[in-house]
Amino acid sequence: MNMLADEATAILVEVCESVGLDARDARLLRVRSNAVFKLRDEIVVRIATAPDAMTRLPVVLAVARWLADQGFPTVRPADELCDQPLVYDGRVVTFWHYVPASGRPTTRQLGKILRSLHLLPVPPFPLKRLADPLAEVRHSVEHRKEVLSPCQRAWLRDRVDELTTRWESLETDAPAVLLHGDAWIDNLLRCSDGHAVLCDWDGVAVGPREWDLVHTYHGQRRFGLTEADVDEFAGAYGSDLRGWHGYPTLMEVRDMYAIGIHIRNATRDPFSRKELPRRLDSLTRGDGQARWYLTEPA
Repeated sequence: MNMLADEATAILVEVCESVGLDARDARLLRVRSNAVFKLRDEIVVRIATAPDAMTRLPVVLAVARWLADQGFPTVRPADELCDQPLVYDGRVVTFWHYVPASGRPTTRQLGKILRSLHLLPVPPFPLKRLADPLAEVRHSVEHRKEVLSPCQRAWLRDRVDELTTRWESLETDAPAVLLHGDAWIDNLLRCSDGHAVLCDWDGVAVGPREWDLVHTYHGQRRFGLTEADVDEFAGAYGSDLRGWHGYPTLMEVRDMYAIGIHIRNATRDPFSRKELPRRLDSLTRGDGQARWYLTEPA
């Protein structure tokens, strides 16, 4: 049983009724950091599962509005429905205009759109700095004791401390930029006319551009992207991360970052319960090529 999905579905019905939307036949698109539903009204409802949502989501909405005003290809908040975000039964809810996707976006499109994003000025309002990308993993290790053995927790503490020290020693000549924060190909939507828009701004921050770039390289390492995919991405962006001295450290930090959500969700999400041991096993064995999954493998 997926408790996260069940809890979110119950909230969806009531919160939609409160703003005059029809939740009947709502389609669950995914459950991870958010439970994401698509309504018949061409509205996407995102119900946050993360504990810091109330402090984070007002900034996420502000950035999405600002980017839309700049003409940047992004999903748009459905602000005409209500003042956002809503808090309902302790969960933070946001509403977005649905973007019909048609076909698979390419890593070339992702490289071009990230290049455009990183050339924009930083928005004129406070944004968090990406100073400690493993902060949420560290918090989950300390507070989700029921899903980790004492040996796993000890190993994770030491490894997170080591990688944090190595992250802090990285140097980049490029100025800090506006980061998407989770610039993975699955957060790019290809529209019917072929152009693409970027969605899921929950990780937005100011920091080194390399953090946005590493997701595609990590996608080859863990999630099935090909070397050709990475080559196309690097060509479109205009820079290849593989030539940077900090690349090995950044890939290892990204590896560790990618288990945090599954530690947090393992007690209530069947997929996280299965995926967490897979990822932990490969990390503790030092296996840098083991395949990981974003959804249940067929």
